[in-house]
Amino acid sequence: MATVFDTAKYILECKGQLSTMKLQKLCYYSQAWSLVWDDAPLFDEDFEAWVNGPVCPELFYAYKGQFSVGPNTMRGDSSKLSGNQKDTINAVLEHYGDKNAQWLSQLTHLEGPWQEARKGIPAGSRSTNIITKESMAMYYGGLD
Repeated sequence: MATVFDTAKYILECKGQLSTMKLQKLCYYSQAWSLVWDDAPLFDEDFEAWVNGPVCPELFYAYKGQFSVGPNTMRGDSSKLSGNQKDTINAVLEHYGDKNAQWLSQLTHLEGPWQEARKGIPAGSRSTNIITKESMAMYYGGLD
């Protein structure tokens, strides 16, 4: 199975240099829509409900302290993604790819999976609560 790094690498190959925050959100939406359209996750790694929206800790800590990343600095191998998985990511990029990181973050705050994982946590407080793949599939499946 591909990893979040393989997905991030492909996104960066398509979009070029991105802020780490925007990359996180594009990986999140790629995972969410893969769960709906392909009935399978793109990768095993989870997202946590951080203050600024969903964050995959493995991706965050690998590039901590960097504001932006490009395809040449991203570890991962996009060739591990199937054609169908790339089609899913391409559809996500077509819909969300022109939005800025803050807009994407604010959108996730309006959506059920992040809200459910943050339930009971004061605004602005740190959280490591996982946004489950099940909650993502249910919520985004209802939008499809």
